[in-house]
Amino acid sequence: MSEEPTGSTPASSSEEKTELLRLREEKLAKIAALGLQPYPNKFAFTHTIRDLVAAYGGKNAEELEKEPVRVSVPGRIMLIRDMGKACFFTFSDGTERLQAYVRKDSVGEADFKMLKLLDLGDHVGTTGTMFRTRTGELTVKTDSLHFLAKALLPLPEKFHGLTDLELRHRQRYLDLAVNPETKRIFETRGAVVRGMRRFLDARGYLEVETPMLHPIPGGALARPFRTHHNTLDMDLYLRIAPELYLKRLVVGGLDRVYELNRVFRNEGISHQHNPEFTMLEFYEAYSNYEDLMAMTEQMITGIARDVVGKTEIMYGQELIPLDTPWPRLPYMESLVSFSGLDSAALADEKHVLDEALRWGMSGPKTHGKALDYLFDRYVKPKLQRPTFITDHPTSISPLSKQHPDRPEFVQRFELWIGGMEVANGFSELNDPVEQLRRFEEQGTDRKAGDEEAHLIDHDYIRALRYGLPPTAGEGIGVDRLTMLLTSSPNIREVILFPLLRPEAK
Repeated sequence: MSEEPTGSTPASSSEEKTELLRLREEKLAKIAALGLQPYPNKFAFTHTIRDLVAAYGGKNAEELEKEPVRVSVPGRIMLIRDMGKACFFTFSDGTERLQAYVRKDSVGEADFKMLKLLDLGDHVGTTGTMFRTRTGELTVKTDSLHFLAKALLPLPEKFHGLTDLELRHRQRYLDLAVNPETKRIFETRGAVVRGMRRFLDARGYLEVETPMLHPIPGGALARPFRTHHNTLDMDLYLRIAPELYLKRLVVGGLDRVYELNRVFRNEGISHQHNPEFTMLEFYEAYSNYEDLMAMTEQMITGIARDVVGKTEIMYGQELIPLDTPWPRLPYMESLVSFSGLDSAALADEKHVLDEALRWGMSGPKTHGKALDYLFDRYVKPKLQRPTFITDHPTSISPLSKQHPDRPEFVQRFELWIGGMEVANGFSELNDPVEQLRRFEEQGTDRKAGDEEAHLIDHDYIRALRYGLPPTAGEGIGVDRLTMLLTSSPNIREVILFPLLRPEAK
Protein backbone atom coordinates (compact mmCIF):
# COMPACT_ATOMS: atom_id res chain seq x y z
CA MET A 1 0.00 0.00 0.00
CA SER A 2 2.46 2.67 1.18
CA GLU A 3 6.02 2.29 -0.08
CA GLU A 4 7.50 3.46 3.25
CA PRO A 5 7.23 1.12 6.25
CA THR A 6 4.76 2.49 8.78
CA GLY A 7 6.51 4.54 11.42
CA SER A 8 9.80 4.72 9.52
CA THR A 9 11.91 7.82 9.07
CA PRO A 10 11.55 9.06 5.46
CA ALA A 11 14.42 8.61 3.02
CA SER A 12 16.93 11.43 3.10
CA SER A 13 19.05 11.02 -0.02
CA SER A 14 18.03 12.71 -3.27
CA GLU A 15 18.15 9.35 -5.12
CA GLU A 16 15.70 7.73 -2.71
CA LYS A 17 13.40 10.75 -2.85
CA THR A 18 13.44 10.66 -6.64
CA GLU A 19 12.50 6.98 -6.57
CA LEU A 20 9.68 7.62 -4.09
CA LEU A 21 8.39 10.41 -6.31
CA ARG A 22 8.39 8.06 -9.31
CA LEU A 23 6.51 5.36 -7.39
CA ARG A 24 3.87 7.79 -6.20
CA GLU A 25 3.43 9.25 -9.67
CA GLU A 26 2.80 5.71 -10.92
CA LYS A 27 0.16 5.20 -8.24
CA LEU A 28 -1.53 8.46 -9.20
CA ALA A 29 -1.67 7.26 -12.82
CA LYS A 30 -3.26 3.97 -11.68
CA ILE A 31 -5.85 5.88 -9.66
CA ALA A 32 -6.73 7.87 -12.78
CA ALA A 33 -6.94 4.59 -14.72
CA LEU A 34 -9.66 3.45 -12.31
CA GLY A 35 -11.79 6.29 -13.67
CA LEU A 36 -11.24 8.57 -10.68
CA GLN A 37 -10.32 12.23 -10.91
CA PRO A 38 -6.63 12.57 -9.94
CA TYR A 39 -7.32 16.11 -8.70
CA PRO A 40 -11.03 16.46 -7.91
CA ASN A 41 -12.30 19.97 -7.32
CA LYS A 42 -14.70 19.39 -4.41
CA PHE A 43 -15.68 17.15 -1.52
CA ALA A 44 -19.04 17.71 0.15
CA PHE A 45 -18.16 17.14 3.80
CA THR A 46 -20.54 17.30 6.75
CA HIS A 47 -17.98 17.51 9.55
CA THR A 48 -14.33 18.18 10.22
CA ILE A 49 -12.30 15.72 12.25
CA ARG A 50 -12.13 18.29 15.03
CA ASP A 51 -15.95 18.54 14.98
CA LEU A 52 -16.34 14.78 15.35
CA VAL A 53 -13.80 14.41 18.14
CA ALA A 54 -15.44 17.27 20.05
CA ALA A 55 -19.00 16.00 19.53
CA TYR A 56 -18.53 12.24 19.90
CA GLY A 57 -15.23 11.78 21.70
CA GLY A 58 -17.08 11.35 24.98
CA LYS A 59 -19.71 8.87 23.75
CA ASN A 60 -19.34 5.15 24.35
CA ALA A 61 -19.99 2.31 21.91
CA GLU A 62 -23.56 1.74 23.05
CA GLU A 63 -24.50 5.42 22.64
CA LEU A 64 -23.05 5.56 19.13
CA GLU A 65 -24.82 2.33 18.15
CA LYS A 66 -28.14 3.48 19.60
CA GLU A 67 -28.16 6.74 17.64
CA PRO A 68 -26.09 6.17 14.48
CA VAL A 69 -24.39 9.31 13.15
CA ARG A 70 -23.69 9.49 9.44
CA VAL A 71 -20.72 11.63 8.44
CA SER A 72 -18.61 12.68 5.47
CA VAL A 73 -15.21 13.88 6.64
CA PRO A 74 -11.94 14.77 4.88
CA GLY A 75 -8.36 14.51 6.14
CA ARG A 76 -4.75 13.63 5.43
CA ILE A 77 -3.65 10.01 5.97
CA MET A 78 -1.09 9.71 8.77
CA LEU A 79 -1.06 5.93 9.42
CA ILE A 80 -2.22 2.85 7.48
CA ARG A 81 -2.74 -0.70 8.76
CA ASP A 82 -3.48 -3.09 5.89
CA MET A 83 -5.28 -6.29 6.89
CA GLY A 84 -5.92 -7.83 3.48
CA LYS A 85 -9.63 -7.47 2.80
CA ALA A 86 -9.94 -4.76 5.44
CA CYS A 87 -7.90 -1.74 6.41
CA PHE A 88 -7.63 0.80 9.22
CA PHE A 89 -6.17 4.22 8.55
CA THR A 90 -5.71 7.27 10.75
CA PHE A 91 -6.27 10.65 9.17
CA SER A 92 -5.89 14.20 10.44
CA ASP A 93 -7.17 17.74 9.86
CA GLY A 94 -3.96 19.19 11.27
CA THR A 95 -5.36 19.44 14.79
CA GLU A 96 -7.15 16.20 15.68
CA ARG A 97 -6.86 12.64 14.39
CA LEU A 98 -9.56 10.08 13.66
CA GLN A 99 -9.54 6.45 12.59
CA ALA A 100 -11.40 5.00 9.60
CA TYR A 101 -12.26 1.34 9.03
CA VAL A 102 -12.65 0.14 5.44
CA ARG A 103 -13.84 -3.30 4.28
CA LYS A 104 -13.78 -4.41 0.66
CA ASP A 105 -17.37 -5.68 0.79
CA SER A 106 -18.52 -2.29 2.19
CA VAL A 107 -16.93 0.13 -0.27
CA GLY A 108 -16.84 -1.95 -3.45
CA GLU A 109 -14.10 -3.12 -5.78
CA ALA A 110 -13.09 0.25 -7.29
CA ASP A 111 -12.79 2.11 -3.98
CA PHE A 112 -10.85 -0.76 -2.43
CA LYS A 113 -8.40 -0.83 -5.34
CA MET A 114 -7.95 2.89 -4.90
CA LEU A 115 -7.34 2.35 -1.16
CA LYS A 116 -4.45 0.02 -1.98
CA LEU A 117 -2.82 2.85 -3.97
CA LEU A 118 -2.89 5.37 -1.12
CA ASP A 119 0.20 6.59 0.71
CA LEU A 120 0.92 8.44 3.93
CA GLY A 121 0.17 12.11 3.34
CA ASP A 122 -2.60 11.57 0.78
CA HIS A 123 -5.87 13.47 1.22
CA VAL A 124 -9.05 11.40 1.31
CA GLY A 125 -12.68 11.79 2.23
CA THR A 126 -14.60 9.05 3.97
CA THR A 127 -18.35 8.62 4.31
CA GLY A 128 -19.92 6.28 6.86
CA THR A 129 -21.15 6.00 10.44
CA MET A 130 -19.44 6.58 13.76
CA PHE A 131 -18.67 3.64 16.05
CA ARG A 132 -16.09 2.45 18.55
CA THR A 133 -13.82 -0.52 17.91
CA ARG A 134 -13.35 -3.32 20.41
CA THR A 135 -10.32 -1.41 21.71
CA GLY A 136 -12.53 1.64 22.27
CA GLU A 137 -11.16 3.86 19.48
CA LEU A 138 -13.53 6.36 17.86
CA THR A 139 -13.77 5.30 14.21
CA VAL A 140 -15.69 5.93 10.97
CA LYS A 141 -17.12 2.70 9.53
CA THR A 142 -16.60 3.61 5.89
CA ASP A 143 -19.00 2.71 3.09
CA SER A 144 -17.69 5.23 0.55
CA LEU A 145 -14.10 6.41 0.03
CA HIS A 146 -13.12 9.49 -1.95
CA PHE A 147 -9.66 10.25 -3.32
CA LEU A 148 -8.86 13.98 -2.96
CA ALA A 149 -5.12 14.52 -3.56
CA LYS A 150 -1.88 12.53 -3.79
CA ALA A 151 1.16 13.54 -1.72
CA LEU A 152 3.87 12.96 -4.32
CA LEU A 153 6.55 13.64 -1.71
CA PRO A 154 6.51 11.75 1.62
CA LEU A 155 5.78 13.63 4.81
CA PRO A 156 8.40 13.59 7.54
CA GLU A 157 7.36 11.46 10.45
CA LYS A 158 8.27 14.09 13.05
CA PHE A 159 10.57 17.00 13.65
CA HIS A 160 13.40 17.04 16.15
CA GLY A 161 16.73 18.82 16.58
CA LEU A 162 18.19 22.01 15.18
CA THR A 163 18.26 20.93 11.54
CA ASP A 164 14.59 20.10 11.61
CA LEU A 165 13.80 23.37 13.39
CA GLU A 166 15.20 25.13 10.34
CA LEU A 167 13.07 22.89 8.11
CA ARG A 168 9.94 23.71 10.10
CA HIS A 169 10.41 27.44 9.49
CA ARG A 170 11.44 27.05 5.85
CA GLN A 171 8.73 24.56 4.88
CA ARG A 172 5.88 25.68 7.09
CA TYR A 173 3.42 23.59 5.07
CA LEU A 174 5.16 20.44 6.34
CA ASP A 175 5.26 21.78 9.88
CA LEU A 176 1.50 22.42 9.84
CA ALA A 177 0.81 19.06 8.23
CA VAL A 178 2.46 16.97 10.93
CA ASN A 179 2.65 19.17 14.03
CA PRO A 180 -0.70 20.05 15.66
CA GLU A 181 1.07 22.38 18.12
CA THR A 182 2.09 24.65 15.25
CA LYS A 183 -1.50 24.98 14.12
CA ARG A 184 -2.50 25.79 17.70
CA ILE A 185 0.07 28.60 17.82
CA PHE A 186 -1.34 30.25 14.72
CA GLU A 187 -4.92 29.80 15.86
CA THR A 188 -3.87 31.58 19.05
CA ARG A 189 -2.27 34.34 16.99
CA GLY A 190 -5.53 34.78 15.08
CA ALA A 191 -7.42 35.00 18.37
CA VAL A 192 -4.98 37.68 19.62
CA VAL A 193 -5.61 39.79 16.52
CA ARG A 194 -9.38 39.40 16.82
CA GLY A 195 -9.17 40.35 20.50
CA MET A 196 -7.28 43.54 19.67
CA ARG A 197 -9.87 44.54 17.09
CA ARG A 198 -12.78 43.81 19.41
CA PHE A 199 -11.19 45.82 22.23
CA LEU A 200 -10.61 48.92 20.10
CA ASP A 201 -13.84 48.67 18.09
CA ALA A 202 -15.81 48.60 21.34
CA ARG A 203 -14.13 51.90 22.31
CA GLY A 204 -15.12 53.71 19.16
CA TYR A 205 -11.86 53.33 17.24
CA LEU A 206 -11.88 53.27 13.45
CA GLU A 207 -9.65 50.75 11.68
CA VAL A 208 -7.81 52.34 8.76
CA GLU A 209 -5.11 51.51 6.22
CA THR A 210 -2.17 53.78 5.50
CA PRO A 211 0.57 53.48 2.85
CA MET A 212 3.19 50.73 2.91
CA LEU A 213 5.39 52.71 0.50
CA HIS A 214 6.69 55.94 2.00
CA PRO A 215 8.57 58.72 0.22
CA ILE A 216 10.20 59.51 3.59
CA PRO A 217 10.68 56.77 6.21
CA GLY A 218 9.39 57.88 9.59
CA GLY A 219 7.61 57.05 12.81
CA ALA A 220 10.48 55.13 14.42
CA LEU A 221 14.25 55.10 14.75
CA ALA A 222 15.07 52.25 12.35
CA ARG A 223 16.85 51.61 9.08
CA PRO A 224 14.37 51.15 6.20
CA PHE A 225 14.25 48.95 3.13
CA ARG A 226 14.54 50.96 -0.07
CA THR A 227 12.87 50.38 -3.43
CA HIS A 228 12.14 52.31 -6.64
CA HIS A 229 8.94 53.12 -8.52
CA ASN A 230 9.69 53.01 -12.24
CA THR A 231 6.77 55.05 -13.61
CA LEU A 232 7.22 57.92 -11.18
CA ASP A 233 11.00 57.45 -11.22
CA MET A 234 11.23 57.93 -7.47
CA ASP A 235 12.81 56.10 -4.57
CA LEU A 236 10.43 54.81 -1.91
CA TYR A 237 10.81 53.05 1.42
CA LEU A 238 8.90 50.16 2.97
CA ARG A 239 7.36 51.67 6.04
CA ILE A 240 9.05 51.33 9.39
CA ALA A 241 5.89 52.53 11.18
CA PRO A 242 2.47 53.98 10.21
CA GLU A 243 2.71 56.61 12.96
CA LEU A 244 3.02 59.85 11.00
CA TYR A 245 0.14 58.94 8.67
CA LEU A 246 -2.12 57.94 11.54
CA LYS A 247 -1.45 61.25 13.31
CA ARG A 248 -2.27 63.09 10.09
CA LEU A 249 -5.70 61.42 10.35
CA VAL A 250 -6.13 62.73 13.90
CA VAL A 251 -5.33 66.22 12.59
CA GLY A 252 -8.13 65.65 10.08
CA GLY A 253 -10.67 64.84 12.80
CA LEU A 254 -10.50 61.02 13.12
CA ASP A 255 -10.05 61.13 16.88
CA ARG A 256 -9.57 57.39 17.46
CA VAL A 257 -7.83 55.35 14.76
CA TYR A 258 -5.86 52.13 14.60
CA GLU A 259 -4.06 49.99 12.05
CA LEU A 260 -3.08 46.33 12.26
CA ASN A 261 -0.51 45.58 9.61
CA ARG A 262 3.06 44.82 8.63
CA VAL A 263 6.07 47.05 9.19
CA PHE A 264 9.56 46.52 7.77
CA ARG A 265 12.93 47.27 9.34
CA ASN A 266 16.25 46.57 7.67
CA GLU A 267 18.06 45.51 10.80
CA GLY A 268 19.36 42.46 12.64
CA ILE A 269 17.62 39.10 13.03
CA SER A 270 17.36 37.42 16.42
CA HIS A 271 14.96 35.29 18.41
CA GLN A 272 13.00 38.54 19.07
CA HIS A 273 13.48 40.28 15.69
CA ASN A 274 12.29 39.59 12.16
CA PRO A 275 12.75 42.17 9.35
CA GLU A 276 8.97 42.24 8.76
CA PHE A 277 6.58 41.98 11.64
CA THR A 278 3.00 42.80 12.58
CA MET A 279 2.15 45.76 14.76
CA LEU A 280 -1.03 47.22 16.17
CA GLU A 281 -0.70 51.00 16.25
CA PHE A 282 -3.46 53.24 17.63
CA TYR A 283 -4.02 56.91 18.47
CA GLU A 284 -6.53 58.59 20.76
CA ALA A 285 -7.13 62.34 20.79
CA TYR A 286 -7.49 64.22 24.10
CA SER A 287 -5.54 61.54 26.00
CA ASN A 288 -1.99 61.13 27.29
CA TYR A 289 0.41 58.29 27.96
CA GLU A 290 -1.05 57.63 31.42
CA ASP A 291 -4.43 56.86 29.82
CA LEU A 292 -2.84 54.41 27.39
CA MET A 293 -0.94 52.54 30.10
CA ALA A 294 -4.22 51.86 31.89
CA MET A 295 -5.86 50.84 28.62
CA THR A 296 -2.96 48.54 27.72
CA GLU A 297 -3.32 46.68 31.02
CA GLN A 298 -7.00 46.11 30.26
CA MET A 299 -6.37 45.02 26.67
CA ILE A 300 -3.59 42.51 27.30
CA THR A 301 -5.08 40.94 30.42
CA GLY A 302 -8.42 40.64 28.62
CA ILE A 303 -6.84 39.00 25.58
CA ALA A 304 -4.87 36.60 27.80
CA ARG A 305 -8.03 35.65 29.67
CA ASP A 306 -9.92 35.03 26.43
CA VAL A 307 -7.12 33.21 24.61
CA VAL A 308 -5.42 31.10 27.30
CA GLY A 309 -8.16 31.18 29.91
CA LYS A 310 -6.13 32.77 32.71
CA THR A 311 -4.07 35.81 33.60
CA GLU A 312 -0.77 34.06 34.12
CA ILE A 313 1.56 32.63 31.52
CA MET A 314 4.56 30.33 31.54
CA TYR A 315 7.39 31.81 29.48
CA GLY A 316 10.67 29.95 29.55
CA GLN A 317 11.20 28.90 33.15
CA GLU A 318 9.20 31.85 34.52
CA LEU A 319 5.57 31.86 35.61
CA ILE A 320 4.50 35.40 34.82
CA PRO A 321 1.37 36.79 36.50
CA LEU A 322 -0.47 39.43 34.48
CA ASP A 323 -2.56 40.76 37.36
CA THR A 324 -2.82 44.54 37.25
CA PRO A 325 -1.80 47.21 38.03
CA TRP A 326 1.67 46.79 36.55
CA PRO A 327 4.61 48.65 38.12
CA ARG A 328 5.87 51.84 36.48
CA LEU A 329 9.59 52.44 36.66
CA PRO A 330 11.22 55.57 35.21
CA TYR A 331 13.92 54.86 32.64
CA MET A 332 16.82 56.47 34.51
CA GLU A 333 15.77 54.91 37.81
CA SER A 334 15.81 51.48 36.16
CA LEU A 335 19.39 52.08 35.03
CA VAL A 336 20.44 53.18 38.49
CA SER A 337 18.75 50.14 40.04
CA PHE A 338 20.29 47.52 37.75
CA SER A 339 23.55 48.95 36.35
CA GLY A 340 25.31 49.97 39.55
CA LEU A 341 25.86 53.45 38.08
CA ASP A 342 24.55 56.45 39.99
CA SER A 343 22.56 59.35 38.54
CA ALA A 344 25.61 61.58 38.23
CA ALA A 345 27.50 58.97 36.22
CA LEU A 346 24.54 58.39 33.90
CA ALA A 347 24.25 62.13 33.27
CA ASP A 348 27.93 62.29 32.28
CA GLU A 349 28.01 61.70 28.53
CA LYS A 350 31.67 60.67 28.42
CA HIS A 351 31.28 58.26 31.33
CA VAL A 352 28.23 56.60 29.73
CA LEU A 353 29.97 56.31 26.35
CA ASP A 354 33.06 54.78 27.95
CA GLU A 355 30.92 52.28 29.86
CA ALA A 356 28.96 51.30 26.73
CA LEU A 357 32.14 50.98 24.65
CA ARG A 358 33.66 48.83 27.39
CA TRP A 359 30.77 46.41 26.91
CA GLY A 360 31.19 46.40 23.12
CA MET A 361 28.79 49.02 21.77
CA SER A 362 29.30 49.79 18.08
CA GLY A 363 27.64 52.22 15.70
CA PRO A 364 26.79 55.88 16.38
CA LYS A 365 28.35 57.07 19.63
CA THR A 366 25.81 59.43 21.17
CA HIS A 367 24.71 59.75 24.78
CA GLY A 368 21.23 58.46 23.97
CA LYS A 369 22.50 55.44 22.01
CA ALA A 370 24.91 54.60 24.83
CA LEU A 371 22.16 54.82 27.46
CA ASP A 372 19.95 52.50 25.41
CA TYR A 373 22.84 50.06 24.97
CA LEU A 374 23.37 49.94 28.74
CA PHE A 375 19.61 49.57 29.24
CA ASP A 376 19.60 46.48 26.99
CA ARG A 377 22.55 45.01 28.86
CA TYR A 378 21.56 45.73 32.46
CA VAL A 379 17.83 46.29 32.64
CA LYS A 380 16.16 44.32 29.84
CA PRO A 381 16.98 40.81 31.22
CA LYS A 382 15.46 41.77 34.58
CA LEU A 383 12.07 42.75 33.17
CA GLN A 384 10.28 39.40 33.22
CA ARG A 385 7.05 40.46 34.91
CA PRO A 386 4.98 43.16 33.18
CA THR A 387 6.63 46.52 33.80
CA PHE A 388 6.15 49.95 32.26
CA ILE A 389 9.49 51.71 31.78
CA THR A 390 8.53 55.39 31.66
CA ASP A 391 9.92 58.86 31.02
CA HIS A 392 12.68 58.23 28.48
CA PRO A 393 15.40 60.74 27.54
CA THR A 394 14.27 63.26 24.93
CA SER A 395 17.32 62.47 22.78
CA ILE A 396 16.02 58.98 21.94
CA SER A 397 12.34 59.97 21.64
CA PRO A 398 12.02 62.51 18.79
CA LEU A 399 8.22 62.20 18.43
CA SER A 400 7.26 62.28 22.13
CA LYS A 401 6.02 65.23 24.16
CA GLN A 402 8.40 66.55 26.81
CA HIS A 403 7.60 66.76 30.49
CA PRO A 404 6.63 70.39 31.12
CA ASP A 405 8.96 70.65 34.12
CA ARG A 406 11.72 68.25 32.97
CA PRO A 407 12.47 68.95 29.29
CA GLU A 408 15.30 66.41 29.19
CA PHE A 409 12.67 63.64 29.50
CA VAL A 410 9.49 62.81 27.58
CA GLN A 411 6.10 61.34 28.45
CA ARG A 412 6.80 57.91 27.02
CA PHE A 413 6.50 54.31 28.16
CA GLU A 414 7.66 50.91 27.02
CA LEU A 415 5.92 47.76 28.25
CA TRP A 416 8.32 44.91 28.98
CA ILE A 417 7.24 41.30 29.61
CA GLY A 418 9.45 38.23 29.55
CA GLY A 419 12.51 40.33 28.79
CA MET A 420 10.89 41.67 25.59
CA GLU A 421 9.57 45.07 24.66
CA VAL A 422 5.92 44.39 23.84
CA ALA A 423 4.55 47.94 23.51
CA ASN A 424 5.79 51.49 23.08
CA GLY A 425 3.60 54.53 23.60
CA PHE A 426 3.73 58.21 24.42
CA SER A 427 2.01 61.53 24.59
CA GLU A 428 2.46 62.82 21.05
CA LEU A 429 4.55 65.89 20.36
CA ASN A 430 2.11 68.30 18.70
CA ASP A 431 4.18 71.51 18.66
CA PRO A 432 5.32 71.95 15.01
CA VAL A 433 8.21 74.24 15.94
CA GLU A 434 9.63 71.79 18.47
CA GLN A 435 9.01 68.83 16.13
CA LEU A 436 10.95 70.54 13.34
CA ARG A 437 13.78 71.27 15.76
CA ARG A 438 13.87 67.59 16.78
CA PHE A 439 13.91 66.49 13.13
CA GLU A 440 16.81 68.84 12.45
CA GLU A 441 18.64 67.43 15.46
CA GLN A 442 18.07 63.94 14.07
CA GLY A 443 19.46 65.14 10.75
CA THR A 444 22.69 66.06 12.51
CA ASP A 445 22.88 62.54 13.94
CA ARG A 446 22.27 61.08 10.48
CA LYS A 447 25.13 63.08 9.01
CA ALA A 448 27.31 61.72 11.80
CA GLY A 449 26.55 58.18 10.61
CA ASP A 450 23.33 57.21 12.43
CA GLU A 451 21.34 55.41 9.69
CA GLU A 452 18.36 55.03 12.06
CA ALA A 453 17.97 58.76 12.70
CA HIS A 454 14.70 60.37 11.57
CA LEU A 455 14.53 62.31 8.30
CA ILE A 456 12.69 65.64 8.13
CA ASP A 457 9.12 65.12 6.94
CA HIS A 458 8.00 68.59 5.88
CA ASP A 459 4.46 67.49 5.01
CA TYR A 460 4.05 66.11 8.53
CA ILE A 461 5.22 69.45 9.94
CA ARG A 462 2.64 71.14 7.71
CA ALA A 463 -0.06 68.82 9.10
CA LEU A 464 0.93 69.73 12.66
CA ARG A 465 0.57 73.42 11.79
CA TYR A 466 -3.13 72.77 11.13
CA GLY A 467 -3.42 71.60 14.73
CA LEU A 468 -2.97 68.17 16.32
CA PRO A 469 -5.01 68.07 19.55
CA PRO A 470 -3.51 66.52 22.67
CA THR A 471 -3.06 62.90 21.57
CA ALA A 472 -1.59 59.66 22.87
CA GLY A 473 -0.38 56.86 20.61
CA GLU A 474 0.95 53.35 21.02
CA GLY A 475 2.33 50.40 19.08
CA ILE A 476 1.98 46.79 20.28
CA GLY A 477 3.99 43.96 18.71
CA VAL A 478 1.56 41.20 17.71
CA ASP A 479 4.35 38.66 17.19
CA ARG A 480 5.92 39.17 20.61
CA LEU A 481 2.59 39.13 22.42
CA THR A 482 1.81 35.85 20.64
CA MET A 483 5.22 34.49 21.70
CA LEU A 484 4.29 35.16 25.32
CA LEU A 485 0.81 33.65 25.09
CA THR A 486 2.07 30.48 23.33
CA SER A 487 5.34 30.08 25.29
CA SER A 488 7.29 30.34 22.03
CA PRO A 489 11.00 31.14 22.58
CA ASN A 490 11.65 32.34 19.03
CA ILE A 491 9.74 34.87 16.93
CA ARG A 492 10.03 32.51 13.96
CA GLU A 493 7.67 30.15 15.76
CA VAL A 494 4.82 32.68 15.53
CA ILE A 495 5.40 34.01 11.98
CA LEU A 496 4.14 31.65 9.31
CA PHE A 497 6.90 32.46 6.83
CA PRO A 498 9.83 34.17 8.60
CA LEU A 499 12.70 35.54 6.55
CA LEU A 500 15.52 33.01 6.24
CA ARG A 501 18.84 32.80 4.46
CA PRO A 502 18.64 31.32 0.94
CA GLU A 503 18.34 27.54 1.02
CA ALA A 504 21.61 25.70 0.41
CA LYS A 505 21.64 23.99 -2.99
